[in-house]
Amino acid sequence: MSDAATPTSATPTPGMTPAKASRRRARKPRPPKVHTRRWSQIPPEGVPIGFNIATLGSRFGAQFLDILFTYGGALLLLLAVIYAGHLTWLALVAFYSLTILFIRVPYYVLSELIWNGRTLGKLITGIRVISLDGRRLTAHQIVARNLMKEVELFLPIAFIFGAARSSWVETVITLLWCVAVLLVPCLNQRRQRLGDMLADTIVVDTPRAVLLPDLSRVETRRGYEFGPEHLDIYGRYELQVLEQVLRDPPKSPEAHEKISAVTQTIRRRIGYAEAVPAAREWDFLMDFYRSQREFLESRHLFGDSRENKFHAAGNANGKTTEGRPPPTAQ
Repeated sequence: MSDAATPTSATPTPGMTPAKASRRRARKPRPPKVHTRRWSQIPPEGVPIGFNIATLGSRFGAQFLDILFTYGGALLLLLAVIYAGHLTWLALVAFYSLTILFIRVPYYVLSELIWNGRTLGKLITGIRVISLDGRRLTAHQIVARNLMKEVELFLPIAFIFGAARSSWVETVITLLWCVAVLLVPCLNQRRQRLGDMLADTIVVDTPRAVLLPDLSRVETRRGYEFGPEHLDIYGRYELQVLEQVLRDPPKSPEAHEKISAVTQTIRRRIGYAEAVPAAREWDFLMDFYRSQREFLESRHLFGDSRENKFHAAGNANGKTTEGRPPPTAQ
């Protein structure tokens, strides 16, 4: 069947009333639902901060590492007691169970209190717990979410492996509870488990600060030279705008057109007589950025701080340009 014969929601069907056909034509299709890990938090200052919600893989990895640390520490302590040889087998089992409990709960609570929402496992996997209201995590939130973890997972697992006289019905119910608890983060958009919902918290990726490379040291000069008459036009603001342009090398025809427009604007503004071919416009901008930066830094050493391109007019009138709104780049 051809596309012209294919019925759509806007095509009236035989026997449809004109009013119903008009409503169908006016009905707009629903946009597809987009799932995203991005989440914005609005702190008390009112400035939105964006975070990436932690993936389930990173959360399970952090939990596995924390279990390894806590149970491994309890096992080492148990081996020391066994080496001493003062307890019976049943006493050793009870000692190990109590040791795990008294190590695990303080470990989660104290580590998240000290490291602001991070345990050793979360530090390694690069995630952390934050409060949904944008404020600092409180002790109540940390204690609530970690005690709820005992009810969600650890106590049911201990019941399954520790209660020898439990019936198969109780074991099945406990297993279903554990599966349901593990499915909760998979079924909600914020990836919250029951403890996070109770404490009003969320687990996000920890932002990592990355220092951008210094453009003045990336490459050597490409052959364009600029004199003081060329570099005396612009100020610090225009240099920062040019740096933002040079941080993103052109990869599309639109980006190349933008680079060409910036190059021709700078040539016209500074009175640069030499022609710049299209293939060397990027080299021209890189050389101009390095020369302009060196010139402004040398002028700043002598107390001549040039904020923007209006510095010459401000100095000629005996006024400064501080407090002037940033002009558009020319």
